[in-house]
Amino acid sequence: MIKKVHTDNAPPALGPYSQAIQAGDFLYVSGQIGLDKDGEVQEGIENQTKQIFANLQAVLEEAGADLSKVVKFTIFLDSMDDFATVNEIYGSYLQEPYPARSTVEVSCLPKNLLVEMEAIVYLGE
Repeated sequence: MIKKVHTDNAPPALGPYSQAIQAGDFLYVSGQIGLDKDGEVQEGIENQTKQIFANLQAVLEEAGADLSKVVKFTIFLDSMDDFATVNEIYGSYLQEPYPARSTVEVSCLPKNLLVEMEAIVYLGE
């Protein structure tokens, strides 16, 4: 079973993709950026990171999950200079056992934002 997950409590997709797709017991959450549900850009790395977690939580809630079900995060940073700040905020939203994670620096993100995160979530028991 493949099912689209959408909530109005997170920003709409900026292109031809879904906020998330459920495939069996897994949920694949598209990259979230520092836009609020109305599409307004949040300023600064701290505000963008916190907005990303608000967006992720909204999408996960719509799918009947929460952050404790995330098994893998991928974080894309405009600059590794922001790694420590993002890492601190990231850690404040999660508990052990922490998800697997990759963090990479990229040359540019949508709307010239500073950080983007995508997640893989296990919905099974």
